[in-house]
Amino acid sequence: MGRLCAVSQPLRSAGVISCGLAVFILFTFLPLSPQSQEPASLRGTIRDAQGKPVAGATIQLHVKDATQTQAAHTDSQGHYSFAALHSGVYVLRAGMAGYGDAEIPALFFGPKEAKNVDLTLLPAQTPTSQSVSARKPEFFDPPQFTVAGVTDTTNLGGHGSDTIMRTRETLAKETVSLGKASAGAGPVAASETEKLARESVEREPRSFEANHRLGKVLVENGEAREAIPYLDRASELKPGDYENAYALALAHAYAGNSERARDNTQALLAHYDKAELHHLLGDVQEKLGNSLEAVREYQRAAELDPSEAHLFDWGSELLLHHAPEPAVEVFTRGNRLFPRSVRMLIGLGAAWFARGSYDQAVQRICEASDLNPNDSIPYLFLGKIQRAEPTPSEKIVEKLHRFVAQQPDNAEANYYYAAGLWKLRKGPQDTASAAQVESLLTNTIHLDPKFAAAYLQLGILHSEQRDYPRAISDYQQAIQADPKMEEAHYRLAQAYRQIGDVAKAEAELQAYDQIAKESAQKAEHERHEIRQFVYTLRDQPPRQNP
Repeated sequence: MGRLCAVSQPLRSAGVISCGLAVFILFTFLPLSPQSQEPASLRGTIRDAQGKPVAGATIQLHVKDATQTQAAHTDSQGHYSFAALHSGVYVLRAGMAGYGDAEIPALFFGPKEAKNVDLTLLPAQTPTSQSVSARKPEFFDPPQFTVAGVTDTTNLGGHGSDTIMRTRETLAKETVSLGKASAGAGPVAASETEKLARESVEREPRSFEANHRLGKVLVENGEAREAIPYLDRASELKPGDYENAYALALAHAYAGNSERARDNTQALLAHYDKAELHHLLGDVQEKLGNSLEAVREYQRAAELDPSEAHLFDWGSELLLHHAPEPAVEVFTRGNRLFPRSVRMLIGLGAAWFARGSYDQAVQRICEASDLNPNDSIPYLFLGKIQRAEPTPSEKIVEKLHRFVAQQPDNAEANYYYAAGLWKLRKGPQDTASAAQVESLLTNTIHLDPKFAAAYLQLGILHSEQRDYPRAISDYQQAIQADPKMEEAHYRLAQAYRQIGDVAKAEAELQAYDQIAKESAQKAEHERHEIRQFVYTLRDQPPRQNP
């Protein structure tokens, strides 16, 4: 490779940078020949809907868009395995007489990668049975924990550094947002259905059906506040109608009238013990700050109807309030019942990370990325975990490589892959890796000129190369994009010291101290707002608060 370019020379000239980019493209985006790769392997367990192993199931594995198929059968414990697999994207399918097939259409393998993939086989659909999507799975066992109360979290401890604790809290909030993304969505363009419903109300202003229909359509279109008068009028015309009363409670919840929504929902629960009512009351109680009541309502909703949404929201509520062990249990149950749910695996990974189990967290979120390789969300979670943990992960970097290969115009894909390569590099002497990282970061900024973290990482790279003028410029642009970025101020101070500008270094350190103090106060306030669950694990002593 020395004949292609002298990568050991300083990477300052445009010609050498171009050469480094060529090396990056050559090694990053061109697949290696199968003969040069170390083989990958796959193993896992096939279970039924009750979590019991399925013996004798047929497992088929073949490269996507190819015809050659490998086959195996599960043993008495439901285990299967494949060895000597080349890198690529595979299709995995499991089948058994009396069960419906389970399939993963895009399972990615890198060199030497060992995957563990479990699948769940559901009973085969019969002409008289409900569809798989409509059938409600059974929640077989009571939970192995009890939530007893809440406590302040301003003195919350955690494993590892403050960076890890902040990342844990960030991942918990982002996991919760995966369940709330569609709730109370903003207004959308008026649909033909809405226009017809409005015309119907204009013709028959005293019609229950017309007012109820328009109110319900407006709630579905994200116009909850406008829906309330129509649903109120329908309620006056037909006070005992459950569907209208539920729609009205939902509208108040989406419109931010939390106390009214709580009262309406509790009134309905006095007559109807429905999962949707308990789930709505859980949402409302959380907004009102009644987290203990909220988690109990989410649990009751999941017990009545263990749907994917109800189990996910129960688990994410536990995770949000610093109860990772119970969250792991709920997400694990949810993953067994809904093995194709990307967000369930993400939640399980975030819960393992909160427990301090880094490898488990990476494994689960990598599995989520394999379920739908085009979905950005699992990669973003992996990127945040990678930035927080001091130990580099080849597995994460391999997934981030796929992210940027599939979405080359995604600024975050370029940035997180660059950050992963930087962690994996072999020190300052690894100039080839530095060239790849610099190229990716430059592309990140080209795609998003306000990407502060990319400027910061470029500054770190140039500082390591002792190119302090460029590093200072990078840090300054990071601060311009995000004036509250603590690390940029601190590193800029160090760069000024290296060139002998003591006055500017002191000014930046003062800015850093002030921002760090404000950041700590903000974090303390947020931890006070999100109170911590006190919980007891079955057959174990009560969990002690830190």
